[in-house]
Amino acid sequence: MSKILIVDDERIMLLLGRRILSSKYDVVTAMSGAEAIEIFERERPDLILSDLMMPQMNGYEMHKILQEKFSETVPIIFMTADESDESESKGFAAGAADYIRKPIKPDILLRRVENILNNLHKIQNLKVASTTDPMTGLLNKIAAQNEIGELVKKTSGALLMIDLDSFKLVNDLYGHGMGDKVLILFAKLIRKIIRESDLAGRIGGDEFIAYLQNVDDEKILRNKVIYLNDQLLIAAKNFMGSDMNIPLGTSVGAVFVPDEGTDFAALCEKADNALYDVKHHGKHGLAIYGTHHAKNSTVSGISQMRMILGERNVEPGAYLVDFETFKKIYRLLARMSDNYKKGLTLLQFTLSDENFADEFKEILIHALRKSDCVTQNGDKFLVLLMEATEAESDGVKDRIFSRLKPTSVEKISFEREDVFL
Repeated sequence: MSKILIVDDERIMLLLGRRILSSKYDVVTAMSGAEAIEIFERERPDLILSDLMMPQMNGYEMHKILQEKFSETVPIIFMTADESDESESKGFAAGAADYIRKPIKPDILLRRVENILNNLHKIQNLKVASTTDPMTGLLNKIAAQNEIGELVKKTSGALLMIDLDSFKLVNDLYGHGMGDKVLILFAKLIRKIIRESDLAGRIGGDEFIAYLQNVDDEKILRNKVIYLNDQLLIAAKNFMGSDMNIPLGTSVGAVFVPDEGTDFAALCEKADNALYDVKHHGKHGLAIYGTHHAKNSTVSGISQMRMILGERNVEPGAYLVDFETFKKIYRLLARMSDNYKKGLTLLQFTLSDENFADEFKEILIHALRKSDCVTQNGDKFLVLLMEATEAESDGVKDRIFSRLKPTSVEKISFEREDVFL
């Protein structure tokens, strides 16, 4: 519902205006120009209906202050009992959307207000269409350059150049329809990491830009990049299947403002340089241009690599891997067990009925710790336990079996062995 602010020093005119308009609009009122300015700042109405001749501050003066204070076009309809053409001309010259003479006729007022609001909505829709990327709903390239370019001159913050890694493979392997889905999804993720005061746009096929006002903390940016990479992978696998193995992710180059200047073109070049560093050192990470990055370059580099190496979205339960990976983990842990004299235990569960395998796998994973490793090889499930005594191993077995139906337990044989080189 559109909101209308009625301004008049006569209470009866406020009551009359509210009675006429409140059936279709949300109406707020003010009895002076000064009060109207305060209410406008708080309520941000879509339209002002104001008397021209008021004490202390007339309608012209109030309108001028509003437009200067808020740096925007404030739509206003002036009301007056003055029947002179000069008064009407002055009103339109001051930027009035319309001009109504008192006494007000309800049907005329409703029609004038409706026409103006309809035109405003059309103008707003045209403006949105001209500044918005049609696929993602973010700012388009020109609008992003213009709006962020103005913002970096006036506020501090972080300028981010954001690029999708390996996106071409999505189009090549799954088609452009799937590529469009990924772009739309990624735009939604970008919206989630920015606030209302921030701006984001799409500046190329899989290239995006964002400006985060009043952000100068590298850790904040790094957490946002981790979030983008984690959620993008989850969503991509939902779209393309859990066996999707495209190394899809995002690389981000950032520059802090005004530390590295306030010229938009120069800032973009610096952020691009930082993005280049990420792209050529593993991808799926963040690099910050300039002093912030230089002060912590070693930490940033190894943190970035840790992001690449690390497991994403660690969930409760054991670490499930394929059999070939399990063999490599087993060999490494066996070496460590021998070198550091640490306990390593191998458990084997053999199923007599492989139709029961999927159910058993889920129970097995959730009955174990995150530090335990699990694999399946045919009718056998293997588990690696670190630092587990015989009693603890039996406890693991009992915990697993307790979650099974008695008839299912009968289908499983269990073996345990301590590992030494």
